[in-house]
Amino acid sequence: MIQVLVVEDDLVAADAHRMYVERVPGFAVAAVAHSRAEAVRALERTPVDLLLLDLYLPDGHGLQLLRALRAAGHSADVIAVTSARDLAVVREGVSLGVVQYVLKPFTFATLRDRLVRYAEFRAAAGEASGQDEVDRALGVLRSPEPARLPKGLSGPTLEAVTRALRAAPDGVTARAAGEELGISRITARRYLEHLVTVGRAVRSPQYGQIGRPELYYRWVSRSGR
Repeated sequence: MIQVLVVEDDLVAADAHRMYVERVPGFAVAAVAHSRAEAVRALERTPVDLLLLDLYLPDGHGLQLLRALRAAGHSADVIAVTSARDLAVVREGVSLGVVQYVLKPFTFATLRDRLVRYAEFRAAAGEASGQDEVDRALGVLRSPEPARLPKGLSGPTLEAVTRALRAAPDGVTARAAGEELGISRITARRYLEHLVTVGRAVRSPQYGQIGRPELYYRWVSRSGR
């Protein structure tokens, strides 16, 4: 079993990531940490093969944690789970042993694809017969299939809905999101419900002036994530 340490400060997301990992055969969650300090303590008492690492932690950047771990001799591989899209951060992460990046929000299928490919990469053993075999081994890790969203959802629209949701600290209704993005209320609601399903949003009813409840959706991560 590949032992995984989930490092994620958002409690809802951490629980979702733990459940996702446990659904993939061959993987087990050794521990869950909600901060850099908790991650260090977990690694001191529990050997792990892979970190599922959020880059925005309350007590330091995830790459700061990774640099400290490398200096201390920890060799576990890392899959970064983050909203960060700065390619300079990506390059630094690769130099520190980040083998995959998974951008939030994501589905179980997305993470499962990365984990399965990582397992295939780890399983490669023996001596390569030539350059082609080396390229194939690396290709398993570096060339994942495009993430599959539920039928009828598109990546660009999901990103647009996500941005609108994150920009509304008091929450947003499906109707308001649809009007802002130029899509129907029903379409906006499908994307908002998807974000709830993957643990990136919560919904709650609020009563308006006419006394009828309306669902409001709120991003679950702290500002800037």
